Amino acid sequence: MDQQRIIFESSPAYILLCAILAIAASFFLYRDRHPWSKLWNRILFGARALLTFCLLFLLLGPIVKQIKNIFEKPLLVLLVDNSVSVGEVMDSVSVQRVEENLSAVNSLLEDQGFDVKTVNLKGEDRLESTFSESTSDLNGALKKIANRFESSQISGVILLSDGIYNEGISPLYSPYPFPVFTVGVGDTTQRTDVFIKDVAYNKIVYQGNKFPVRVEVMVKNLPSEFINVTLSHRGKVLDQQSKPSTGDQLLVFDFQPMADEQGIQKLDISIDVKQGEYNTVNNRGSVFIEVVEGKKKILLVAPSPHPDIKALREVVEQNPNYDFLLHIPGIEEQKAATLIPDKIDLAIFHQSPDLKGKTREIFQAFVNSQTSLFLILGLQTDIPFLAKQGMPVSFEAPPRDHDEVLPVTSATFSYFILSSQTNNTVLDYPPVSVPFGKLKIPGNSLPLLLQRVGSVTTEKPLLYVNAGDNRRIGVMLGEGLWRWRLNEFERLESTVAFDELFGKLLQYLSTADDKRKFRSYPVKQEFSDTEAVVFESQVYNDIFEPIYGNTIDIELVDEQSKRSQYTYTINPGNVRYQIGGLQEGVYRYTAKTVLKDKDEIVRGEFAVVKRQAELQDLTADFDMLRKLSANSGGKFYAVNRFDDLRDELRKTEAKTILHSEESFNAMVNLKWVFWLLLLMVSMEWFARKFFGSY
Repeated sequence: MDQQRIIFESSPAYILLCAILAIAASFFLYRDRHPWSKLWNRILFGARALLTFCLLFLLLGPIVKQIKNIFEKPLLVLLVDNSVSVGEVMDSVSVQRVEENLSAVNSLLEDQGFDVKTVNLKGEDRLESTFSESTSDLNGALKKIANRFESSQISGVILLSDGIYNEGISPLYSPYPFPVFTVGVGDTTQRTDVFIKDVAYNKIVYQGNKFPVRVEVMVKNLPSEFINVTLSHRGKVLDQQSKPSTGDQLLVFDFQPMADEQGIQKLDISIDVKQGEYNTVNNRGSVFIEVVEGKKKILLVAPSPHPDIKALREVVEQNPNYDFLLHIPGIEEQKAATLIPDKIDLAIFHQSPDLKGKTREIFQAFVNSQTSLFLILGLQTDIPFLAKQGMPVSFEAPPRDHDEVLPVTSATFSYFILSSQTNNTVLDYPPVSVPFGKLKIPGNSLPLLLQRVGSVTTEKPLLYVNAGDNRRIGVMLGEGLWRWRLNEFERLESTVAFDELFGKLLQYLSTADDKRKFRSYPVKQEFSDTEAVVFESQVYNDIFEPIYGNTIDIELVDEQSKRSQYTYTINPGNVRYQIGGLQEGVYRYTAKTVLKDKDEIVRGEFAVVKRQAELQDLTADFDMLRKLSANSGGKFYAVNRFDDLRDELRKTEAKTILHSEESFNAMVNLKWVFWLLLLMVSMEWFARKFFGSY
């Protein structure tokens, strides 16, 4: 219930004075005879007295204090595990029964005064009773609930699940700010099953070399028998191994196939089906290997050890197509034959050339070459020497001080695209120290990160790229990148944004200029069968300005030589095209457009991977659900004991929280006061006009 009261800046005794003055002023106006009756004279006298009083009253500066009471209902969330493993073990009758019980629980909680939300594993509001999610991340789903409803009063979460998770960490290892009531669905019977538990392999291998493929096979409830595993490629058996099993155990099979053909290759793994197996889908699997010619070499040169080196090394080594080399004079040195610029695709100079001259000679060797460079400035950097070498970084006067600045991504950067999540994450990175002074950079330099001081984004670059005719050079004006990576992991338990930012930067710098005027490619080399394949196309004129309106024809050819045709037109802000419904396999594509009456053609390939992690193990884990409820203060119920859950919920009291908000507003600022005074003035004027006084 809302409450209002009037408070005064001066003594309320002045209200009596206002009333006396209002009556006196009205008396002098209406004491003489007028052409209207005594009754109307008294009405007009009262109206004028009231109007005058209101005006004088407003001069006292009254303030309206309003108290708004908000009643917040306690929130109870129904989290439904909508993964394939749940739907796989339930028929339509069981699904309908579960839906009816969920609806009954929802109605019961609402009648008791709870605010009820029903969500799925992705944290989205559950609108349909489908079980199609390809993975189960129970801990991630509970974390999403805690984050989404952080400002609400969560009384508890009711989790309906089979207890199987195949993504993220175990929910038993994380604390939750609410009790979790679990409802177990599925079958806990231990059936005979032989399935592929995991496959370890390198996604990128090198042509002409053998590469390892390790297959882990789990055996459950099977007497002593031989387990046969076959590795094949395009129907041809590459290798076959057999090992004896002695009951429940994990068997490991190591294969060493040869990488003969360049490109994406699909390897099929199969296990012979044993008698009594209930689930045979998990006896088969596929992996996709990209066979390439060789690795790109990335060299990092520094005068001394630094945490930034570790952070950048982690990013580089995530890409199997890169070979990371570190050279620190006197500590970790590379052979002279390795430090030849022509053999290096990208050289990173961290605080080099340094003031002591340790790395000056090797720096000059790379400056005089065509190798791409990434310069990271710091306290040890010899900035005047840098400027003399023609590098795209110089100051009007040698900087003698440093400034603490925050990073923000530049909207004008166009060499590659960062995700919106990365752009937002960068805003929360801690400050770095940069040289204080007026920076001079060439006109063909484009900032990737700008300097932000407090909440003000400046035009000064923090990280920029100079793309000249001969090579690419990146410049980072401050060291301390390791703090960014550590800060992101501390806040988000991942380093996705940092790895994307510097992973794409290093990839761009280490890649030779693409002079083609037509480019068309899938945004990644491997897609899941549950997502659309996304193509991006770009067309340029003679001076490499993007042009639009071209029609792009895309032809896909699958492993069975079946062809599919697609056509779309690129427009500003719409250079991508999505193709859905593709089955598992390797696809070759041909993209074509017409430029100056000439066909421009691009060819390549990509893979579509079938994700069947949910079908690997269909045995429900009620023990995990019991422990999860016990750890969080909830209780466990089997799906056939829904009545017990409803009885427990009936005993739960919905404690509503009262929030009060106070607001203060000068009465003279209220719109209704203005309209009231205008109405009073108008009515008096109209009456006097009507009776002939004006």
